Amino acid sequence: MNNNDLNRVKKEDPFLIQYQSSELRIASEFLTTWLPFLCRDLCHDCSKTLSDRIHSLDPELDGGEREFANLVENRASTSENNVDSGSMNDNCDNCDANSLGSWKDAAETNSMGSWKDGTNGGSEPDQEASASSGLAFESHLAETPSPRMSWADMAQEDELEEEGEEEQRKVNKQVNDGVNVLKEESSVSKVVQKPMLSREEREHMRFMHVRRKKDFICLEKIKGKIVNILGGLELHEGIFSAAEQKRIVDFVHTLNEMGKKGELKEKTYSAPKKWMRGKGRITIQFGCCYNYATDKNGNPPGILQNEPVDPLPHLFKVIIRRLVKWHVLPPTCVPDSCIVNIYEEGDCIPPHIDNHDFVRPFCTVSFLSECNIVFGSNLKVVGAGEFAGSIPIALPVGSVLVLNGNAADVAKHCVPAVPTKRISITFRKMDESKRPFGFVPEPDLQGIQPLPYDAEKPKIFKSDGLAKKQRVRREPKMDGREHGERSDARSQHHYPDSVCATAGLSSG
Repeated sequence: MNNNDLNRVKKEDPFLIQYQSSELRIASEFLTTWLPFLCRDLCHDCSKTLSDRIHSLDPELDGGEREFANLVENRASTSENNVDSGSMNDNCDNCDANSLGSWKDAAETNSMGSWKDGTNGGSEPDQEASASSGLAFESHLAETPSPRMSWADMAQEDELEEEGEEEQRKVNKQVNDGVNVLKEESSVSKVVQKPMLSREEREHMRFMHVRRKKDFICLEKIKGKIVNILGGLELHEGIFSAAEQKRIVDFVHTLNEMGKKGELKEKTYSAPKKWMRGKGRITIQFGCCYNYATDKNGNPPGILQNEPVDPLPHLFKVIIRRLVKWHVLPPTCVPDSCIVNIYEEGDCIPPHIDNHDFVRPFCTVSFLSECNIVFGSNLKVVGAGEFAGSIPIALPVGSVLVLNGNAADVAKHCVPAVPTKRISITFRKMDESKRPFGFVPEPDLQGIQPLPYDAEKPKIFKSDGLAKKQRVRREPKMDGREHGERSDARSQHHYPDSVCATAGLSSG
């Protein structure tokens, strides 16, 4: 199907005109993944019609995805043939009853209720207050701009819940089972119950569609040798749904309000005055207090072992478990501290290498808006919030950037003045010898194991990951060998300045 066909489809269906091709592609990929569930109780003709309609949304659907769609369509047809003809009409009379009316109930049954309740879903606020942070959270939240969500994000559920809450899920299941029984008894005609995907099946589907970029390359001469300064850098997209991002952002705003009211410990919350452009972003630290520069007491940069801060909130521990289980961070390096950065327009982070009081790897999650992070072995400050460096890398909303190897220890990194509001959360594991006095490891962060799935399944996505224009300048190169398309740092070829950090996103 070409673009002319897509334009024809849009003309026939005015509803599609308001969406861009990239959004329709996301919808097509997402609906193709869920096609077996959507076609479970449909007849063959309706399954074929639905499949063709989904395919028509993306004129560039690759061969692998078409093969998968055909496979699930055939599976739906086989399933339909196996159903007793007495339970379904010969034609399509029952298709509407078996599909349109039940998907909403299934979604509500499978979710934890927090999509409708915002940040107050399930019983997490009580646990956050009592079991983890010991903080009394206020019910009011600061208003946050709601980003436009794709169809895929709108359908994804908020599953940031503690995996050990089996009792609560059992209670919810009993309640939902009782509601379903009442519905069946009160219905005039008996409707075939649509099978629902388990939490593990939903998690597996989302896990397999995470996009992972691990082949960043930027070659620079370090001590006479050509080195890939981005070795060990990874970018993961799709770890958090739009609903989960909203919950996290709302929770950060709640923490900010608590800090303003003095409800957090002194070293947990910091809101310095903005005495110049780029200076004065708000920081909230949990697990330990990190000293950015030598303070008035003579303490050097690093973890202040005698300064108490609040422990990790429950929601942040849930995020950490997600990062380890979904193969973003290794189980040997589970974070036990984090720092929240709240940026206003113009705020920045100057060039630096993270202190070795924290072990590698560590990661940063981005929220609210996209911005660039700049890497280079010799970053320079050009002006307030402006830096000159080798390569800017775009950080999409909801993405997770992992720093390890050369990317963490050879290259410096910085965040130029952001164009709009932004939130980032950096999760790090402390060196055991540098932990604060009296530090006790969190019991529910012990023994986390990654999901038993292959995260390296090759699948190329069309995103090019190009950095958007921001206040960053490229550093001129000596002989043109500092950048390249190949990962072999020993190659003697000359590389042009413009080629640095290529390759696409692969879905694990």
